[in-house]
Amino acid sequence: MSANAHPNQFALLSQRRFAPFFWTQFLGAGNDNLFKFAFTVMVTYQLQVSWLPASQAGLVIGAVFILPFLLFSATSGQLTDKYDKTTVIRLVKNIEVGIMLLAALGFMTRNVPVLLACVFLMGLHSTLFGPVKFAYLPQHLNERELTGGNGMVEMGTFVAILLGNLAGGALIDIPGVGAQIVAVACVVVAILGRLCAQFVPPTPATDPRLKINWNPFSETWRNLKLAHGNIVVFRSLLGISWMWFFGAVFLANFPVFAKDVLHGQPGVASLLLVVFSIGIGTGSLLCEVLSKRHVEIGLVPAGAIGMSVFAIDLYFATRGLPPSALQGVGEFLDRAEHWRVLTDLLLLSLFAGLYSVPMYALIQLRSAPTHRARIIAANNILNALFMIVSSIAAGAMLAAGFTVPEVFLATGIANAFVAAYIFLLVPEYLLRFIAFITTRCVYRFRVRGDENIPTEGAAILVANHVSFVDAIVLMAASPRPIRFIMDHRIFRVPVLGWLFRLAKAIPIAPQKEDPKAYEAAFAAADKVLSEGDLLCIFPEGGITRDGNLQAFKGGIMKILERRPVPVVPVALQNLWGSYFSRIENGTAMIRPFRRGFWSPVCLVAGEAVQPAQVSPDLLRTRVQALLGA
Repeated sequence: MSANAHPNQFALLSQRRFAPFFWTQFLGAGNDNLFKFAFTVMVTYQLQVSWLPASQAGLVIGAVFILPFLLFSATSGQLTDKYDKTTVIRLVKNIEVGIMLLAALGFMTRNVPVLLACVFLMGLHSTLFGPVKFAYLPQHLNERELTGGNGMVEMGTFVAILLGNLAGGALIDIPGVGAQIVAVACVVVAILGRLCAQFVPPTPATDPRLKINWNPFSETWRNLKLAHGNIVVFRSLLGISWMWFFGAVFLANFPVFAKDVLHGQPGVASLLLVVFSIGIGTGSLLCEVLSKRHVEIGLVPAGAIGMSVFAIDLYFATRGLPPSALQGVGEFLDRAEHWRVLTDLLLLSLFAGLYSVPMYALIQLRSAPTHRARIIAANNILNALFMIVSSIAAGAMLAAGFTVPEVFLATGIANAFVAAYIFLLVPEYLLRFIAFITTRCVYRFRVRGDENIPTEGAAILVANHVSFVDAIVLMAASPRPIRFIMDHRIFRVPVLGWLFRLAKAIPIAPQKEDPKAYEAAFAAADKVLSEGDLLCIFPEGGITRDGNLQAFKGGIMKILERRPVPVVPVALQNLWGSYFSRIENGTAMIRPFRRGFWSPVCLVAGEAVQPAQVSPDLLRTRVQALLGA
């Protein structure tokens, strides 16, 4: 599949490898919420059930729905890895049709136990579909398409949740025939989902010899240990689960927030849900544009910052709202102070979309294909646990006398601390964020030939050395982490030295100056390549003082003698003359805006050179040609 197979993420909707899957999951998420919300409204407003008080109905239904995620996620992950994912999708949609036929009977007879059983079964349906939903995409989309594909799925899921809730509430409220109409709607949507599933292309099993462990408890523990084997992936799972914790606090409290704080009628609570869903969807779709069609985890810290800023501002936006009679949506929108509330809600959810989509894409990209679905299953388990803890924590705060805005404030502050903790544990997020900000705000950055930077396997990048931020620019262009060999003296530069140590750059000193450090650098470089990672060296041996490309030294040959791998020549264009280059008497970082603001910078990657063909002169010739390209 060509990296440029489509112009943007929306074009995926015209392709069979994505469109049937997208509409299958869209209809499934919509049906979940149509059914659940209609049932919740029915037992809250229309029926008197002694053992299910109206005040507890939403909580009980939510708990019953989420229980299968805790019990069966581990099993569903195994099934998805062992069998063709398309077969699993069709089986799950067949089950959905059966569940909805039973639910239709429950609605028509107003049988609450039957409907509650269907809530559990639909939770099981979603549990089985969850690992398929995210394990399917990496088998059909390449690295350049993965962020956009995840953004579309995330957007589609939240739009489906919104439409399902709105439809469920509106249909069940139709006098006399609401329950019957909901019954028909649930069955029709399930059948439409099954029809879409029929067009999903084959998706071969990634571990067909896997032996299923049917014990959900031991397998859950095994899945969590499996996920923990890749620490970046595991901490990304925790980051996603925290996002669900964060979102659940807001979604669960919209009704009481709308009524007690904003003095709004039920329509205002629905408006909050609409705004929140639009924000998530917009943020999810923006990821592909901002990441320039790569998996850009630099967006994650940006998302976390926005989530905290606007969650905290939401608290201040609600302070001092005067008491009033309950207002409809029109009256609510007529008041200027309410627009700040809606803006905060829109932006915090938009940043949540920016936060979550790159994390999902990273997990898909970095997880071994043979157990990718089980990693996703582990994520679903953690999500469920975090959402349960979220409900308990928010409920405890409200019971202790905190107001809903104070709960939002505490969540925003907690998000800042949790995000900082995760990013310090996994510096790659912070490094990519710095690279993202530098190349989007300080410079006007373009990349050409990025398809030549390998997305998997060991390789060496060789680049001209123009400035103190060359490594940061290279980080921004690569979809994978890069380990750099750098002159030991650069580690003494304030701030940048700390940054390069955080990036685990490998210091090298001249052999005559420090033989031990020289040999240690090559040993460390060989270890990087032996682990299948990317290594970058600057063969000139130092930052240019006149802007010209210097002679390439022979260190590259010493590395290739130990570990023959492809070598990719890279040229950094237009960095000479910038603040971070040695343009004035060999000194850098003197006049910040000597080249103006947002000056153009370009990175050009050439075709890889096979190790048998490599020589310092050949690489210099290739880089020189790219500089003029």
